[in-house]
Amino acid sequence: MRFWKSCKAYGWILGLAAAFACMIIGSMQGQFLIIWQKAAMICLECIGIG
Repeated sequence: MRFWKSCKAYGWILGLAAAFACMIIGSMQGQFLIIWQKAAMICLECIGIG
């Protein structure tokens, strides 16, 4: 548990910035729409509509 106390604030900010950048790049490539469609199909199949 000492890791969390010794981690600097800029490390968290760098990690969040990298995650945000990856989400933006994925959205620009159309990956968000594909994942959203797959999630909707799984939900519809589970409740028996699709």
